[in-house]
Formats: sequence, structure tokens, C-alpha cells
Amino acid sequence: MRSSPPSYSTPHPSISEFKMSFLRPSVLYQLLFMNSWVQWMPCQSWEFLSWPGFDGLLRGLVVVLLWSTFTEISFIRSSSMYPTLHVQDRVLVERVTYYFRRPAINEIVTFRAPVLLSGHSEDEIFIKRVVAKAGDLVEVQDGSLYVNGVAQNEDFILEQPRYILDLIRVPEDHVFVLGDNRNISLDSHDWVHNEEKKPALQSGRSPQGC
Repeated sequence: MRSSPPSYSTPHPSISEFKMSFLRPSVLYQLLFMNSWVQWMPCQSWEFLSWPGFDGLLRGLVVVLLWSTFTEISFIRSSSMYPTLHVQDRVLVERVTYYFRRPAINEIVTFRAPVLLSGHSEDEIFIKRVVAKAGDLVEVQDGSLYVNGVAQNEDFILEQPRYILDLIRVPEDHVFVLGDNRNISLDSHDWVHNEEKKPALQSGRSPQGC
């Protein structure tokens, strides 16, 4: 009997699959799910469906406290990160990783804008992609982003940038961030022209991973 050919349909991924596929496992993920002591969690067997005792309630409380302290759910309110993130998408933001290391290139971070922007409150949260780190030389010419003189291959952006950014060096303790929708994103390429001369996001302002 001839078997039917395999199906190659690609169903639309769920929000969690789509948002987390391009991200490295965070420190929080490794802490909660990759260590052997996670076996104390009450959901290791079907017994967790029964009414929990004091130990079960205590363990559940610990999990809730860890979750609420180190994570939060944010809504995407603009298309500056399109097509990676869409308006009204939800992303899970964790607050642990950058206490242990600096943001890495191509990671997506949330943060408060480093300068006071007209029409934006100082508490407004931005979400962008890290494209350069402290000490890197950044410029945008002829529709391409150059970091340390090398044109970046960015297959995740919507379109090539139509602006020009003269060569700058990212200051110490800063990262340079851009939105994937380059031509409408309010990001480091705009802030470099601000009178305060803050061309990038200062790492010390507690960026958070998502």
C-alpha cells in the first residue's frame, strides 16, 4: 500500500512559541526548570490534582512569588518591532538575566527611554533589539547597518533603513538599540541627535529581556 505523502503544513505558531523562538534560555528559565531541585514542585505527578496540604500550598506560594517578582507580561502597543512583534502581541518579560550579564547582540530588551521625549512619559516602556555594544562603531549608510565597518545581515527587519547615521562610537556601559521596523522606530538613531547627546541605552538603566 502506498503511503500518503507527508504533510508540510505550517500552522501559525502560538504567541509563546513565536515570541520565544529567537531568544536564548534565560537565567530564570535555567534556574526554575533545568535544575534537579525542581523536583520538589507539586506538579511532578497527578497527585497535584488532589487538595494540597500545607507543603503543597507553600510550594505553590513560592512559585507565585518567584513568577510575580521576576517576570511580567507586556503588551506591544506600536509597530516599531514589526514584523517580529505585532501590535497587541503579548510578551513575557523576565528581570533576572541582566543582573548576571550584559545584553547580547540581537537580544530584544525592554527599557525606559534614556531621554525625555516629546509626547512620551518618562515611565513609558520601549522594546527594541540590541544591535551594538559598548565600544562598537555604528553607522547607517546606503540602507545598511554597519557595526565596526561590517554590513549586518538582518533578515528580521521589515525594510532597509531610509535614513543616514554618521559614524558614532557606543559609549561605555551602553548598548545601541534599533526597532525591526527601522523607518518608523523611535530608537538610538534618533536619540543620538538629542541635545543631551545620549546615543544609546545605558546598561545601568536595568534593561529587561523578553
